Amino acid sequence: MRSSRALADAVTMPAPLAVHLIFFAIFWLCTNADDTVPAATRPSNGTVEPPDTRSAIGRVPPYQPPAIGMAGMQVPGFRPHSPYTRVDAWHPNGRIHVNPKGSYVVADDIDDDADDGGCLIPCSKEFFTCQETCKCIPMEKRCDGKVDCEGSEDEVGCTPSCDEHENRTICHTTSVCIALEWICDGDNDCGDFSDESQCGGDNCSSKQFQCANGLCIHSDWLCDGDNDCRDNSDETNCPKAKCRANQFTCASGECLAIHWRCDKEADCPDNSDEADCPMDLLQCGENEIQCNNKNCVRKDFQCDGDNDCGDWTDEDSCPIVPGSCSSAEFRCNDGKCIPDRWRCDLERDCPEGDDEINCEPHGIRNCTTDEHACVDRRCISKTWLCDGVRDCSNGEDEKDCQVFCEEDQYMCKSIFSDAFRNCVNRKHVCDGMNDCPQGDDEQKCPTKRQCGPEDLCEKQCITTFDGSPSCACPIGYVLEQDGISCRDVDECMYEQDPVCSQTCSNVPGSFHCGCMTGYVLRPDKRSCKATGQSPTLLFSNRVGIRQVWLTGDNYMSIFKGLHNAVALDYHYEKKLVFWSENNMKVIRVAHMNSNNMSDVIRWGLEAPGGVAVDWIHDLLFWTDSGTRRVEVATLDGSQRAVLAASDVDKPRAIVVHPGDAIIFWTDWGPNPKIERSDMDGSNRKTVIVNEIFWPNGLTIDYMDSKIYWADAKHHIIERATFDGRERKRVASKGLPHPFALTLFEDAIYWTDWHTKSISTVNKKTGMAMQSVHASLHMPMDIKSYHPLRQIQTYKNRCGSNNGGCTHLCLPNSNGYTCRCHIGFNLNIDGRTCEETPEKLLLYARRKDIRLKQLHPRKQMDSLDMVIPVQNIKSAVALDWDHNSNSIFWTDVEKDTINRAYLNGSQQIIVIGSNLISPAGLAYDWLTNKLYWTDAGTNRIEVANTNGTMRTLLAWENIDKPRDIVLDPKGGIMYWSDWGSEPCIERADMDGGNRRKLIFGNMTWPNGLALDLTNNRIYWTDGGNRTIEYANLDGTGRTVLIGQHLPHPFGLDLYGDEVFWTDWDTQSIQAANKFTGKNRRTLGAGVEGLMDVRVFHKERRGGVNRCSKNNGGCSHLCLLKPEGRSCACPIGIRLSKDGRTCTNGPINFLIFAHRVDIRIVSLDVPYLVDVVLPLPPLKNALGVDVDQRTGLIYWTDTGERKIKCANKDGMENETIIERGLHTADGIAIDSAGRKIYWTDGGRNSIEVAELDGMNRKVLVWTGLDSPRAIALHYEYGYMFWSDWGTSAKIERADMDGKNRKIIVDTDIKWPNGLAIDRIEGRLYWNDAKVLTIESSDFNGHDRRTLLSQVPYPYGIVIVGQHIYWTDWKTKSLHRADKSNGQEQLTIRENLEGLMDIRAIQGDHILENACGTNNGGCSHLCLRSPQGFTCACPTGLSFENETEYNPKICKKHPENFLVFAARGSIAMISLDTPEQWDVTLPVKHIQNSVAVDYHWEKKIVFFTDVNKNVIRSISMEDMRESKEVIDTGIDTPNGLAVDWIANNIYWSDNEYKVIEVARIDGSSRKTLIPGLTEPRAIAVFPAKGYLYWSDWGESPNIERSVLDGSQRKVLVDHDLGFPNGITIDYKERRLYWTDALKDRIDTSDLNGQHRVQLVPEAKNPFGMTQFNEYIYWTDWYKKSIMRADKRTGKNVTSIRTDLEMVMEIKAVSSEKQHGWNPCKEDNGGCSHLCLFRGHDYVCACPDAFGEKTCSTAPKLRVGLRMPSHYPAFYDYADVEVNNNLAPTPTAAPKTNIGAIIIGLATTAFIIILIAVAAIVCVKMRKDRGGELKENYRESSGHISFHNPNYSCSTTGEPVERRQNRFQGIFKYDKSQGRVTNVYMPEGTSLLPPPPPPPHRLPPRPASDDFEPVTLHPFT
Repeated sequence: MRSSRALADAVTMPAPLAVHLIFFAIFWLCTNADDTVPAATRPSNGTVEPPDTRSAIGRVPPYQPPAIGMAGMQVPGFRPHSPYTRVDAWHPNGRIHVNPKGSYVVADDIDDDADDGGCLIPCSKEFFTCQETCKCIPMEKRCDGKVDCEGSEDEVGCTPSCDEHENRTICHTTSVCIALEWICDGDNDCGDFSDESQCGGDNCSSKQFQCANGLCIHSDWLCDGDNDCRDNSDETNCPKAKCRANQFTCASGECLAIHWRCDKEADCPDNSDEADCPMDLLQCGENEIQCNNKNCVRKDFQCDGDNDCGDWTDEDSCPIVPGSCSSAEFRCNDGKCIPDRWRCDLERDCPEGDDEINCEPHGIRNCTTDEHACVDRRCISKTWLCDGVRDCSNGEDEKDCQVFCEEDQYMCKSIFSDAFRNCVNRKHVCDGMNDCPQGDDEQKCPTKRQCGPEDLCEKQCITTFDGSPSCACPIGYVLEQDGISCRDVDECMYEQDPVCSQTCSNVPGSFHCGCMTGYVLRPDKRSCKATGQSPTLLFSNRVGIRQVWLTGDNYMSIFKGLHNAVALDYHYEKKLVFWSENNMKVIRVAHMNSNNMSDVIRWGLEAPGGVAVDWIHDLLFWTDSGTRRVEVATLDGSQRAVLAASDVDKPRAIVVHPGDAIIFWTDWGPNPKIERSDMDGSNRKTVIVNEIFWPNGLTIDYMDSKIYWADAKHHIIERATFDGRERKRVASKGLPHPFALTLFEDAIYWTDWHTKSISTVNKKTGMAMQSVHASLHMPMDIKSYHPLRQIQTYKNRCGSNNGGCTHLCLPNSNGYTCRCHIGFNLNIDGRTCEETPEKLLLYARRKDIRLKQLHPRKQMDSLDMVIPVQNIKSAVALDWDHNSNSIFWTDVEKDTINRAYLNGSQQIIVIGSNLISPAGLAYDWLTNKLYWTDAGTNRIEVANTNGTMRTLLAWENIDKPRDIVLDPKGGIMYWSDWGSEPCIERADMDGGNRRKLIFGNMTWPNGLALDLTNNRIYWTDGGNRTIEYANLDGTGRTVLIGQHLPHPFGLDLYGDEVFWTDWDTQSIQAANKFTGKNRRTLGAGVEGLMDVRVFHKERRGGVNRCSKNNGGCSHLCLLKPEGRSCACPIGIRLSKDGRTCTNGPINFLIFAHRVDIRIVSLDVPYLVDVVLPLPPLKNALGVDVDQRTGLIYWTDTGERKIKCANKDGMENETIIERGLHTADGIAIDSAGRKIYWTDGGRNSIEVAELDGMNRKVLVWTGLDSPRAIALHYEYGYMFWSDWGTSAKIERADMDGKNRKIIVDTDIKWPNGLAIDRIEGRLYWNDAKVLTIESSDFNGHDRRTLLSQVPYPYGIVIVGQHIYWTDWKTKSLHRADKSNGQEQLTIRENLEGLMDIRAIQGDHILENACGTNNGGCSHLCLRSPQGFTCACPTGLSFENETEYNPKICKKHPENFLVFAARGSIAMISLDTPEQWDVTLPVKHIQNSVAVDYHWEKKIVFFTDVNKNVIRSISMEDMRESKEVIDTGIDTPNGLAVDWIANNIYWSDNEYKVIEVARIDGSSRKTLIPGLTEPRAIAVFPAKGYLYWSDWGESPNIERSVLDGSQRKVLVDHDLGFPNGITIDYKERRLYWTDALKDRIDTSDLNGQHRVQLVPEAKNPFGMTQFNEYIYWTDWYKKSIMRADKRTGKNVTSIRTDLEMVMEIKAVSSEKQHGWNPCKEDNGGCSHLCLFRGHDYVCACPDAFGEKTCSTAPKLRVGLRMPSHYPAFYDYADVEVNNNLAPTPTAAPKTNIGAIIIGLATTAFIIILIAVAAIVCVKMRKDRGGELKENYRESSGHISFHNPNYSCSTTGEPVERRQNRFQGIFKYDKSQGRVTNVYMPEGTSLLPPPPPPPHRLPPRPASDDFEPVTLHPFT
């Protein structure tokens, strides 16, 4: 029997386990079917240079030309030949060599089978292959004792042949044979400096490191990435480079700024910075985006131009339309502009090469005067002649050249007379080893001899090769011309091969190198090393700025998300980085360790190309190729000046030398050059002008006082002194397209667009070129970042007081100069500036407004300057006020009138609504008013200069008014009109006495100007091409200028001159106003010119008719001839007294326009809409007015709110803030003081008090997108339209009862509803049927008023007229309501017109509820019978059995309460609607956990942002107070012990569980040392405390209520246990798992565990009530429900909630039970904590005034008193008889199960065997393609936040369901959730249920009845 039971147990393994075994076996076999292919070794980036095999002053290498056919490009893996190796074969790679006859031949006989080590060009058999460099050397150089390959490959494995008897020795490491006398001579002869180590005889000190070659270096230099030992021994065996403390280390080794970690954007190449990231606990929903500041905004608000996030995150990375190139430029496909002369020049200048497409075949241009023509007719720069580089195809540019070596060097013989110099150090001549290509250094060698008495030699005596006696000199000296004496060689004067990197001191026979301040001499005694931290490079790459190290692959992203970042520089001391963003046309700044960016210069920029920071005087310089200027500003941008603007075409790079007070900049325009000037713009001169084409990069060597630049067209890097002398090419190969360069120590670093890399080369020799970082994304500008690049010892020429300048202090070579704000002059003292400018020329240029001095004192003052105002789209008209130094302008694209000071400050929008094309503007300087014309609305209006009191002056018979001018003293205004009947009109300034002044023979009358002295009016006519004038009465019309005026536009007069702008010539001109002669040009080539004005001080004010008491007017006082008149704002009538205005319009229309709300007065003779000054709106749909108070109410579906305000925009208040989705329609019950609205998203109709209180859902079923709503208070009716699937119009009583469909046929999209109270009819429009119809209130007598209406929306009835809005016509229309005739368009060109209402001030009804609210406790609603009382949503009446109940309960008896981000909400279970209601609790930021105390009527919740626990009174939901507010951080779990009156909470930051009394007193830490505590639950009657922990080992634990007896209940197959709840009746524990996406349950001991709901997506909190469990889905924002026993019948209770978190079922039924703590707190003084079998008294951690005792004053027994109900007793059996409950019996097995198990096992074995055969077969068949397949597969799991995906399977990604979507782990970081990957576990199944006919009996003590569970397999 026992054996059969064992057999049954063995074979009846759970099916999932068997399946797992099968899959594991198949997986193992198949994965091992492939041979393991080792990963390719990552090649070194070559940042540490190889050991030098010869010294810097030893044998000078010959030029090494590139491989034939490689076009100057390096072969991958090929490194340039080291500058210190011995002389190599003449041609590399053995492709060209010398045959025995001495002629050059090409080696064609390449052996394809030769071992070439992977080199692309293999060597022929006569040559030896250097594996490291792919270089070919003659085979005879193999084992010749001389190193020819890098790494000494050619000498490896050779027997050294070095005759030590001839005073020679061999270098042990490099196997180089050197003379003994070369040891310790200062030259690196061995190549690893071993011959120069320990020359002083001393060992290294304790603070030094001894290199392998014997050199000593400072120990701090170890592993700093710099080859200080020169044999690389200080950089070997180094740990992987570590990132700094403020950096994050990517898995691939790169360093990032710490604030890029977990920013939802992958910055590491392997995305490791976004792996295992905490996600915000309040992660935004699926239709939202999350801002950087953690706000959530809807996706459809992204890239809409509004700062919805508050930090502009929603407007980042939005598409920007690229700019255009000028006429002299060619536009590449990527938008880049290049000079047009580079088109078809046989050189690819565009990244895609499109500049060389569609060119004429074989079209070769003629070379210019500064170019040399090669034989093949290719043009090269003349500076390339004889520079050692073959530029012509056959190298004739390097023939017949004069070359020389240094004084102490020997020049080898050359076969041809070319520029390839071969110089050998004199000590290597006649040393027994050939160093010259032809070995001539070892020919005709003399022999040394002892000097005799007869010898006159000063130093040495020799015998020449022919036996003649002669003299010689030791190394370091040369023989004088007398042949006897020796002269010291000054090695410091070497030009070709400098001996020192910085300073050099010559001594007899030798020299000493030195270093500048901040540098130390390296052990090689030649080069200098910077002190301090390791240098880095900053570079921009359009989308960000990165910091890279000079060695290794590490980089750190400093800033990202930029918009075409190009130029950059930094201020090291202030840790500031400045850069230009060309798409945004700004220069920005940010701190190195912060992401808080700000704009420094954001106006007047077009294409900033270079920036430079003066770190001494704190100045910022930049170039702009769009404005063609060089400018300067202070670091905050507040003070600004132009340095150069004339003869500037395409300025690019710019650098500054604060010590010499000079700047340099490059210009690659039609006349390319490099210029310099003092820092104030003076002493400007051209430094480099010849042989320069595209000077891109520019940098300064502050140590050597030289400039370096890169020419992208010539592909070279050159240098020169500051005055342009000593010009020399540094590098000319490997430079496809250099863009920017910088310098540090002895190296130049540059970015290259073509190779997308950063490379480096020696700044003096041009040798040792190598790539530092490759595969970069569009590298742009580059700067070396180190304090020694910004020396602090330079003098501040402006001193500490800004040089005494009131504005800008600019240094120059003689000191400094002061500069003023634009347009202002310096006073005589040269320090201060004038307060008001004298005469300025102002002109609008569409995108900006500029000024220039009309009569400049200096040439520099004649430059125009952009007034720094922002966001100009299309400026047209201008005017000014000299009293306040202000300007006014119109913008016809933004439709605004604006104002700012001359310095750009205090910019405001004066008029921002109801403008279409404001083309004319005039300022009345007497009464301080603005007059303007609008060619779109055809109106002339006036307002105060602050935009108030706006009114209409003329609106009839106007057709396209343009300019307007005023004569305030005369009280007359003039305007031009270029409509169908062009003319110039005049009128009084109040709009009266209007008449045409000039008409006939006019086409486009544009600008106007008045000459009041001579009583003339001047105008320009763009069609007639004239400037004319006439007398002010219209007589004497005369043409002033009628020639050479292509298209005059703006006009002004000043003095004896007339000024105008011309569109076609793009110029500003002036002429004599009497004769038209003496024409002069004030500005040329200015695109987009519009209006022009002369700013002066000669406008005189004085007393006028409106000066005193506003002329007696209540609102507007307007001037007119010999008097004044009063006027009212638009839509308001003037009273009969002619002075005062009524209080707003009495009768008006009001309509919503999405972004604003407008009214149209019906009190005045015109119909003009006025925008109400409300706060910014996002999407206003419905609108209505409370006629009693005049308050305006509107719905905004963008913000999902209902708001109100008065007509002035004041008293702004949010009425309904939460629980809205798409509130389309709104209706105000002005009589009953209620607000009704429809919600198409939630499909409901609701009502509330006008303040938003007592909110009730009236209709919630049978709705499908309700929209419009209308009320008939007299009848008590409510109508609404529904445009869902079954469109209809319904009617109900205003209390929601007696619902009835009145129209449901021939209706599709019913939008607006309107009630005609006079006729008793209902009107509606249909946007699908395109009709406007009506019927009676029952839907009968249906009539069609209008058909073919394009797209009607809102509708309203006023008197005899019907008004409606139309989406398609974008207009507001009117027609007769009876027949549809007399149609009139009231307002056009308004996109997004929505609802409309009519307000009639005399129509106010009485409240049917009377003065006492009808006796109702809450809502009193109108009904046809009078009124009815109603309760808010979720509440019921106290006594529902009464006939007409009036009093509502204060709270539901049973409800769900849940935390929803910024609110606490509830869903009543007492009422049928089960609607969510937001509790009126304010100032909630991030609520997470909730619980309640029924007896005390308190709801508790935690706020993890404010770190508090708060309480809410159920009796008055508005009452809230803080319970715990100190010493708490991230309280994300909460539980209430309703028996002992304690609260428990988990703290995720302090990792503890605490307890306190419910009033927050007696606080005590119970359980410390937790990992990630989250949810918490208590069972007070049994003394249990449960909690979940999200740590590395997730678990669910239990203890008793004092924290003791801890026990882990569940610790396996667990991901993120979130919510925990207890079913007290059934004694079951439930929890949600956010990683597993399921809900599990077990008994109270963690046993009998079942996967109850296997597909519960994104669960967070959960609770249980009656027969159901409820849980929250915070991603889908919903509350779900399922059967608590089966897990089935999953239902969504509410959706579209706001980020629901924890949830609790509130009911008296949930808080029964008893324990001793209920009786007088157990006799305890502070805390009473029940432990199941006893209780303890506990003291708080912090004692208060009350003495605490751990002994109860009277111990309470464990038996429950009899007066409590029996069901309060939860005591188990063991309390009475100490017997443990019997465990659930295991099910019995039968023989059927055994048979099935055996069959299953056999099947598994067969399946494994088949899989093995298949996999072995696959292994054989795929033998040749293993490597490829291996590379194509991914061997790791890539974590993509917030979803994980694993590509290790063959299943297509798009078909693979993502199991881990939305799985998050809550973390402290301000309420964050962390993504954590956890391997899938097997299901934990309960024992199989017994057969139905054999149910086991339930043990008497079992606390869980058998139920039908839903297992998950």
